Amino acid sequence: MRKIYYLALVALVGMAFSSCSLMGDKEPSWTLSDLQGLWLENGDATVGHYVRFTAEQSDETGFLLAREWTTSEDKKEQDLLDQQAKDGFPGNGWFKYQLASDGTLQDIHLMKNGGAEVPKYYKISKLNATKLEYYEKEFSSNKFSFTKAE
Repeated sequence: MRKIYYLALVALVGMAFSSCSLMGDKEPSWTLSDLQGLWLENGDATVGHYVRFTAEQSDETGFLLAREWTTSEDKKEQDLLDQQAKDGFPGNGWFKYQLASDGTLQDIHLMKNGGAEVPKYYKISKLNATKLEYYEKEFSSNKFSFTKAE
């Protein structure tokens, strides 16, 4: 009888621990390398809003570099790279980003003229080999959807 009580107690404790882990926030199942690459907003090449998350280090604080451009405005990624080579630093169209373990994406757009850095915070809701979806943390109705372009 004592063994039955012991087994019941072990089972009860095991269930309590497993239910606690199910009730808490789940860690994202993706990594930083899943985010890196070229993404096309809404999979719509006619608008052509592209974002490339790179593995290039932007500074010593752990931020990485990314860039965005819109081909419908006659911008190409090479234009951003050429401007960086000419100026010696990233400028308009570039941003720094950092990904937290809870799925928060922070970005800071780099402006050639100005210097003020205003961070924006997004929450990634979906990230896999072909799809990236996130929304602004402050304005959850501002949602963005991208398809992997390469």
